[in-house]
Amino acid sequence: MPGTFPRRPPYWKNPSSRQSVMWLLGLLILVFVAGMMLLSRLNLNYSQEALSELRRQQIHEVVSAGLMRINARQSALAGYTTTLANVGESFHSLAESDLSETDRSILRARLENALRDHLQDFEGAAGGGVWFEPGVFSGPGEGYMPYFIRNADDPALKRLDMESRLRNYRNAAWFSRTLGSEWASTPDNAGEVYWSAIYYDLNTERVVLTLASPMYDPRSNLLGLATTAWTAEQIIEVVSRITVTEHSFTFLNDRNNRNLSSLSKGEDTREEQALIDAILALELAGDTDFGARALTTRKLTVGDDAYELYYAATAGGMVYGAGVPVDEINAVLRPMERTNQRILVGTVSAMLLLSLYLLYRIIQLIRELQASYTDELTGLPNRVRLLRDLQTRGGVSLLIINLDRFNEINSLFGNVCGDHVLLAIATRLTAFNHEQARDVLRVYRLPGDEFAILVPLLEEQPIHELAGQLRHLVNGERIYWQQQPLTLDVTIGMAVRRNRKSGDAADQLVSQAKVAVLQAREQNRHHLLYDPSVGVEENYEANLYWANRLKAAIDDDRLVPWFQPIHDNQQQRVTKYECLVRMVEPDGRVISAGQFVKIADRLRLNRRITVLMIEKCFACFSHRDEEFSINLSYGDITDSETVSRILEALDHYGIGNRVIFEILESDGITNYDEIRHFIEQVKPFGCHIAIDDFGTGYSNFSHLLSLNVDYIKIDGSLICNLHEDHTAFLVTSGIVQFARSLNIRTVAEFVHNEAVQERVCDLGIDFSQGDYFGMPRTFSR
Repeated sequence: MPGTFPRRPPYWKNPSSRQSVMWLLGLLILVFVAGMMLLSRLNLNYSQEALSELRRQQIHEVVSAGLMRINARQSALAGYTTTLANVGESFHSLAESDLSETDRSILRARLENALRDHLQDFEGAAGGGVWFEPGVFSGPGEGYMPYFIRNADDPALKRLDMESRLRNYRNAAWFSRTLGSEWASTPDNAGEVYWSAIYYDLNTERVVLTLASPMYDPRSNLLGLATTAWTAEQIIEVVSRITVTEHSFTFLNDRNNRNLSSLSKGEDTREEQALIDAILALELAGDTDFGARALTTRKLTVGDDAYELYYAATAGGMVYGAGVPVDEINAVLRPMERTNQRILVGTVSAMLLLSLYLLYRIIQLIRELQASYTDELTGLPNRVRLLRDLQTRGGVSLLIINLDRFNEINSLFGNVCGDHVLLAIATRLTAFNHEQARDVLRVYRLPGDEFAILVPLLEEQPIHELAGQLRHLVNGERIYWQQQPLTLDVTIGMAVRRNRKSGDAADQLVSQAKVAVLQAREQNRHHLLYDPSVGVEENYEANLYWANRLKAAIDDDRLVPWFQPIHDNQQQRVTKYECLVRMVEPDGRVISAGQFVKIADRLRLNRRITVLMIEKCFACFSHRDEEFSINLSYGDITDSETVSRILEALDHYGIGNRVIFEILESDGITNYDEIRHFIEQVKPFGCHIAIDDFGTGYSNFSHLLSLNVDYIKIDGSLICNLHEDHTAFLVTSGIVQFARSLNIRTVAEFVHNEAVQERVCDLGIDFSQGDYFGMPRTFSR
């Protein structure tokens, strides 16, 4: 004859389990301290990278400013050249008509005086002139090439007799250096300015560069070229005045990769020459995009010194750049490293002390957590753990074992006997799990006289066989109490879920299995599988069951508001909450509205629930600053008593400017005039109006235009697949554009992950609501 069944100790009271927990906690503390050190290091690296990037940005701006100054100077030189080309074209237009030799001579003299006057104004110009094609401005086969130079020791301009020296200006030294021997004119290069590399000019006996611009007549015939010659100092002096950092250097290379400027880095000529050689070896002209003229960055190491080079093409086809020592960029980081080391030592020390307190608190939390998931009497997982497991699994089968006439045992033999029976059954179910099912099923203790068995998805025949085995396990062997045999039997309700949907309530499968228990007793059967084709609302017994629970909850004031946060995508914080009704069971369980809202509607209790929600939500938010929204059905709005209570609450609490009334778009609205009248009544209090589940109904836009709404809540069926379903994205985009055109703000429902939130932000939706930002909850008091 079986004896008594000892209580199974909770997990944390088991010595070996407690030792494992201590080892685990010790490891967690070590990981925590190591994580703090790693976090500190990562924070330092991030700060260093941020400061280095800021420093590099400052350097980038200084170098860019120098580049702009150089480009401005080179653009000015190019402008002088095009000015001479315009002079040559203008005088040619005067000579288009037949002129006598005397008139032509006078016109040439005027042209040369104009050239001389312009060159006098070109500060720093070493020479300039216009070179006409043979026969242009002269006799057939003759060339007219007025060219003036200015020597270094004589500021006066001197005209060179280029007509005697050259038969054609293409034979001039500057032509091949500037345009190349293969150059051919096209009308497309009108106004173009060509730059030569630096070369030594025998005429001026100076190092110069030449700029050339073609001249054309109105019929796009080439007239010749206008040229200016400039001393290298005109470019180099701008570079020499640019200072990036204390020990940095600047440089300017022409298109033939020749350095045109001193580095102005210091007095060490060997070091400067080594830098010049290293820069020339890089051949930056070949690595530079002369069309983009954007700064390029690269590394340079000379000896033991490391530099960062910033360089870009100039308007004249040269390469300007600056080199900054890497040590100088990172110098700002050294004080931060020393400070971070002191902070790290202090933080780790504080964390070690705090770890002792955390260890104590973690042990307590583990005990509390274990207690919250474990039935104290049997040591089995409880209903809370069952609901959590159901949320993390897809296809499953659930069996609820309800003890028949258990209340009679408690009444006849007392609660101690009842506990003994429950422990005996728990032991048998656990042994059955370990010995026969090989841990594929899980046993739970539910409140009262019920147990639950969670197994993988089973078909109809196997689940009935399992129910029969479980019944035989309970009634096949008697349980004895004080030498008195007790006869037990059970009724088993079964429910199957093939796959879990995101909108399913956590306790839906439990409710279905309990309904199956009620149906089995009504039909005098020992076990019954819940038939999903016969919903709870169509079943009289289930309706009666939920109706009694709802009425009791209303009478006992156990209908309470829960609040789901609404995130403002512009302010990046929660600014609103949606108020949702929940039923709190006597044992503390919380039932979502989906379980009883249809019953409430059939019993005509929904108006009473709405009034309760109005009073409790207004009272709660009268002490808070956020806006809050309350759902109203079409029936609520058309019920004069409900509207009267709403207006009384608005007048009493004086917080109408923070109230949003959500009207369900798919709620079968038959008379929009009544909706419009309600809105006109609450708007003077500052209330806002939202259309809920927009996109699920027929979306009567014409009526929406006349309702003066403030928000549109886009239905979650569109939002939840926004990151995967292109059609949903297009439909949502159209709704957002429609709302924006009416100055109506938009709210996305069912935002359940980061990918969906990113698409919501891409569409410009104003607010987001869903699991990603928080589930409905109560406010702590």
